[in-house]
Amino acid sequence: MPRTLNPKKTYDIPSFNKLRFPLVDILPRTPLLESRCNRPLQMDFEHQLNALIFFHLEEHSSGRHLIQALQQDDFARDTIAPPGGISNSSFAEALSERGLEQFLFVFQELCKRASMLLPQTFSDLGKLVAIDGTLIDSVLSMYWAEYRDGAKKAKAHIGFDLNRSIPSKIFLSEGNGGERPFVSQILGAGQTGVMDRGYQCHKVFDQLQHDGKHFVCRIKTNTTKTCLEPYPLPEGSMIFYDAKVMLGQAAVNQTVTPLRLVGYKVGSKKYWVATDRFDLTAEQIALIYKLRWEIEKFFAWWKRHLRVYHLISRSRHGLMIQILAGLITYLLLAIYCHEQHGEKVNIKRVRELRYQIQNESRAAENHPPGSDGNQHLGEETLYASP
Repeated sequence: MPRTLNPKKTYDIPSFNKLRFPLVDILPRTPLLESRCNRPLQMDFEHQLNALIFFHLEEHSSGRHLIQALQQDDFARDTIAPPGGISNSSFAEALSERGLEQFLFVFQELCKRASMLLPQTFSDLGKLVAIDGTLIDSVLSMYWAEYRDGAKKAKAHIGFDLNRSIPSKIFLSEGNGGERPFVSQILGAGQTGVMDRGYQCHKVFDQLQHDGKHFVCRIKTNTTKTCLEPYPLPEGSMIFYDAKVMLGQAAVNQTVTPLRLVGYKVGSKKYWVATDRFDLTAEQIALIYKLRWEIEKFFAWWKRHLRVYHLISRSRHGLMIQILAGLITYLLLAIYCHEQHGEKVNIKRVRELRYQIQNESRAAENHPPGSDGNQHLGEETLYASP
């Protein structure tokens, strides 16, 4: 049966509707979340999604903080929470046992929508995807999050679209899990993975070239380099090395397929960057690696302003849902900031949105639906495009 966004009082909060608007076309196509017993779900997927978007948007610090808001905050109770309310235990059960397939679907579909809407900043450099992992502090009872004795951590492996400044792929592992195996899963054919030294692996470089995937990866300074063909160096440039090479020691760990090595200097610091992008200038290769810093900025902003790493679940399933919800919230904000202000996501606009939602919810309490003759508003009014 076709499903739409729950219209419960949401037409009273225009700013929240604008933020959620991209979900209108996605939710009806989302796999149905079904109860595993004869009892109906106390919290269906839409309520679960809305609650976690609200959690990240409002910077709640814990699951209990969120539940309290769903019970006592007028806007959250009337617009976000299920009609019968939600208890701590029911919310924890929903987060830990169901909804992962649905959250993955919404995230993937929202990525597609954002990719079509947001402008490409460096389109002349190709499809650039920064790849990196970020550790998530866990508690000792999270037995699956192996890191080291006396400490538990999980690790999120993320692909970040550098042209549009949005996350594009996500995988979750234990904290001591390797990062290199996720490169081929994150990268698609024709994309260029932009990576730091921790991802240096000559076998991976060979495999990526074989698969039609590209890379720009910083390598360790002491890596053995065998020059096959030097290229001219631009005068007055920071570039001091540009050549076709083989990396590694012969018969030990040497690359099978030749690649390009670019060396450049910033101040007194030297960078060595391996790539298979022979179509670009050495300066462009240096610029691409510099852009890798954007994913670090994203991690810092995401953690600080959306509180994505305040644990509200201790299971792998629940943590993955929480991270996906944080990414979905960021994508919604990216679309919102672009369409409403022509800007990238920034804290000024996010705070402005929070204040607008709060002001509109207070106004809605003073003028409930029907008091101004609009009690018969249709869905085209509830979800009018911004």
